[in-house]
Amino acid sequence: MSNGIKIGVQLWPGGTPDYRTWREAVIRADQSGIDAIFGYDHFHRPAVEIVDGQPRVLPVQPDVNNFEGWTALASWGEITSNAQIGLLVTGIGYRNPDLLADMARTVDHISGGRVILGLGSGWYEKDYTVYGYDYGTVKSRMDLFEEGLARIENRLAALQPAPIREIPILIGGSGERRVMPLVARHAHIWHSYLDLPAFRQKNDLLKQLAAEAGRDASRIERSVGWTGRENADAYVAEGVTMFTAEIHPDDNGYDFTEVNDMLAWRDTR
Repeated sequence: MSNGIKIGVQLWPGGTPDYRTWREAVIRADQSGIDAIFGYDHFHRPAVEIVDGQPRVLPVQPDVNNFEGWTALASWGEITSNAQIGLLVTGIGYRNPDLLADMARTVDHISGGRVILGLGSGWYEKDYTVYGYDYGTVKSRMDLFEEGLARIENRLAALQPAPIREIPILIGGSGERRVMPLVARHAHIWHSYLDLPAFRQKNDLLKQLAAEAGRDASRIERSVGWTGRENADAYVAEGVTMFTAEIHPDDNGYDFTEVNDMLAWRDTR
């Protein structure tokens, strides 16, 4: 049911029994009426907790079954037909930004114009060190992110053929000094895991920064992690139109109970 509210799900591949189980969960999500299906861009499953809207890495980081996101995303373009698809979010440091733009354009064509280009500066050190990337510092990763956003936009404008639609850029994060100004200048979708008071504060900042950048802040979609029905209407009142939930697999696959509740809530609004 379309009422302006979108439900997204991030299906973690880390810990899945096998690739087919992950694939079947993607198909199930697409058939359920979910608006957006996301993977993640990690080469290992992060073991984290969310503190003040940010991931905090736990002391033990076990190796489990895992699959790479962008190669899987191309297949999702073929096996799904309804939901938008993307990664929440792509680490900018893992690929040449011009190549990444071309990858997104190609998946956009494979999917018939349904790709969301989720982008972030990257944060999970194990992915960098084990795969031979320079982890650097927060500053160096943010510098690379800022440069990469400009290169991606330029490459998307130059590719032949062009994307089927203007590919929406989703930026994840809420840092006031570097991330929020980039959201204001580049994002079509801003995604965070902020609690309601923090979201209000950062949302006010986004409106200010967007005005300074000459953009209409109302054209930047707000997306947050789902924290339950008891908070959802309050987020909507603040301008949120997309809610996402994570499903972490176990030996039995993926449990859609929470996502089904989200869909029921959406469809009764």
